Amino acid sequence: MFACFITLGVLGQTAVLKGTLRDLDGLPAAGVIVQLKENTAIGTATDDIGQFVITIPSETSVVLIFKGIGAKPIERSFQLKSGEVKVLDLVYDNTASAGVINIRAEREGGMKPIETKLPTKLPTINPGIESYLLQMPVNFASELSSSYSVRGGSFDENLVYVNGIQVYRPFLVRAGEQEGLSFPNPDMVSNIRFSAGGFAARYGDKMSSVLDVQYARPDSSYGSFTVGMLGGSVHYAGISKSKRFTHNTGIRYKDNSYVFNTLDVQGDYQPRYYDIQSYLTWKPNQYSPFELSFLGNYQNNRYRFVPSTRQTDVGTINEALRLTVFFDGKEETRFETFFGALSAKYNPSPSSQLMFTASAFNTYETERFDIQGAYKLDELERDLGSDEFGDVLRNRGVGGFLDHARNELDATVLNFSHRGFVERESHKDIFSWGVDAQHEIVLDELREWSLIDSAGYASPRPPDSIGYTNPAAQPNQLIFLKNRVRANNEVISQRYSAYAQYEKRWVNENGAIWSVNAGTRGNYWSFNDQIVVGPRASMSYTPVWTQYRTTKEGKRDSVRKDMVLTASWGYYWQPPFYREMRNLAGAVNPEIRAQKSIHYIVGANYVFQAWGRPFKLNTELYYKQLRDLIPYEVENVRLRYFATNNSNGYAYGMDVMLNGEFIRDVQSWARFSFLKTEEDLTNDVYYLYLNAAGDTIYNGFTIDNVAVDSIRQIPGFIPRPNDQRISCSVLFQDEMKRKPWYKVLLSFYFSTGVPYGPPSNERYLDVNRTRSYIRADIGFSRDLILERNKGKNWFNRTFDRGYIALEVFNLLGTNNIINHQWVEDVNGRQYGIPTYLTGRRLNLRMSLSF
Repeated sequence: MFACFITLGVLGQTAVLKGTLRDLDGLPAAGVIVQLKENTAIGTATDDIGQFVITIPSETSVVLIFKGIGAKPIERSFQLKSGEVKVLDLVYDNTASAGVINIRAEREGGMKPIETKLPTKLPTINPGIESYLLQMPVNFASELSSSYSVRGGSFDENLVYVNGIQVYRPFLVRAGEQEGLSFPNPDMVSNIRFSAGGFAARYGDKMSSVLDVQYARPDSSYGSFTVGMLGGSVHYAGISKSKRFTHNTGIRYKDNSYVFNTLDVQGDYQPRYYDIQSYLTWKPNQYSPFELSFLGNYQNNRYRFVPSTRQTDVGTINEALRLTVFFDGKEETRFETFFGALSAKYNPSPSSQLMFTASAFNTYETERFDIQGAYKLDELERDLGSDEFGDVLRNRGVGGFLDHARNELDATVLNFSHRGFVERESHKDIFSWGVDAQHEIVLDELREWSLIDSAGYASPRPPDSIGYTNPAAQPNQLIFLKNRVRANNEVISQRYSAYAQYEKRWVNENGAIWSVNAGTRGNYWSFNDQIVVGPRASMSYTPVWTQYRTTKEGKRDSVRKDMVLTASWGYYWQPPFYREMRNLAGAVNPEIRAQKSIHYIVGANYVFQAWGRPFKLNTELYYKQLRDLIPYEVENVRLRYFATNNSNGYAYGMDVMLNGEFIRDVQSWARFSFLKTEEDLTNDVYYLYLNAAGDTIYNGFTIDNVAVDSIRQIPGFIPRPNDQRISCSVLFQDEMKRKPWYKVLLSFYFSTGVPYGPPSNERYLDVNRTRSYIRADIGFSRDLILERNKGKNWFNRTFDRGYIALEVFNLLGTNNIINHQWVEDVNGRQYGIPTYLTGRRLNLRMSLSF
């Protein structure tokens, strides 16, 4: 809400309103639309120093609308005398509960806000914070997982903070069905900020992005509950009468068995995910500069699955295949995590702060399965004129497999940190610093293997013992297991990090605005005794550019363009965590080193009006120089690292984001991205073998597999696993004009395919491409609490807001691919059979707030 402090004065002979719009910190609020309600053609927008001037009719009451991007319009009435000029100094609350965003900080600082206070929750299978990242340049591979990639990086390259504390997800997750709930609870959030690169030194040691989540510190009591066919949530927050104690608590439960039943693999799915979180604060008195806070979380994700059958059709008119699998066995996984953080904050003065935090994180994860499968691979009839079109024509092969695992991981992370800052109002600058000390204990026990059978023969096939007259001369009949991993790892290490950062903002004499953020960050890890230091810097420039327009009276005047130009650069080191240290055989590499990414980013942020409504266009171009990379392969959502720094690469691209009122008073978002990222492994030389006819030997394809010659091959640069060249997303809202309590919310995401290849240790084989990922979800909702009915009965007096929604998941019914299951015939030829994601489903959900 706007809180207005008005100063009157007659300065001329025209009826004019002029003034400055500031936030609670006294900083200018740029890009806020100011217009007459009776005639929206009469209007303007605050410039980059928060100032505006508007001419209004005199001797009559007029209503002025103040409209920030993503905020509900705020109305104020004025009546001026002829020739009167009123000077306004407007102050507004820019917290998320007020629905107004701090545009200046977002545009100059590189951290972009994410809007979560939508009229209804997003129509999505995954109810976490990550679903709202559709507003940002973020790519997804599965609707079942909370993992995401940013500008070609993996999920392990992304930082996630809650109240300034880094949080983690389970380590052993290999499929989205197992993952469950992510840490941030959307019901408890006050604001979210995101950076896709070039972020400041205060954020930690990862190469791609940072997601900064802040939980609300309530100033009143409120709550909500939501229930649907996929689970529900309960949330309650409040403050004591003395204003000294606040609490913010959320409980979530999720069961995705309803949508899992649309997967190719049929069986008994029993996913059970739940968590409870609480954020507590205490102050000695309402005005004390000292505050204690506690953030606690307990999460239990359990997944049990008894598969029965699978049937998948794949191919084209040239080759159509059907894979049929009959299963026996079961899979059980459990991820149990505990998290607690105690913080003490002290403000020696209104312009300085000291903060100390001690946190502990523990995860206990178990993965047990014995899955036996018998499969047959059939060729289908492709003749469109045949009565047997689509039926089985002939068999290509039969086989079986047995997958076994008994894996356990227990990881503990203890952290102590200090943060502080000093702001000098006279110099318009801020100096901030921070230090961290972290102790890590990882206990990992791996026991897993696979046995492959093709046409009654183990694969790989052991040597025959037929024809030997001397039993002692017969070769040993060994059974070779594929993907055999047996390891007991114990990693205990310490990490120490520190940063210093300086920010300054000033205005030139001509009105141009400059903002600079420069800092450096260092990290030491005891495991490999490596020290890394990386400088980071960003700047923004708001030029004094004008554009000409024609007024309603036919006159031409000039207004200042609301544009901010940005640039950022920095060294981003990523010391390995446990997953990057463990190779495909389960062994930990003691010589592992930190990965490095150097960011070069330029951008432009332009706020403008179209059809009398505010819009914001944000464009960024980037290049990332990647060094000492640790190569990995993607298996479903599991990353299988090679655990060696033998790769260098690059990533470059462009992100274009547009948001505004495509429909009046309703916010929507659209985003388009182009990306190219590749890497070159230093030791991936291989040989092509030729037979006597000079043909290249391919197992399962060539008849003569006796090699007589070879050709040395150097793959060079190959696409990285998250090389999604083109992607776009849309988050569109609408409501009925005469009945605005009926709403629709559409989320759409498209991306081109990612590289994949057969299961092996050779990254150069991962050059095939999956088909494009296309996902559309839509929700139709009706508000249950209307303004005209408030106070009429118990229901309307008890609840402030509420809605009921009918949602359609996978509206287009697209068969998106998450992975490939590789099977082979007796000749050793491999076939990659796609594993499809969820199909179309309806969902009913209701939410009430009080």
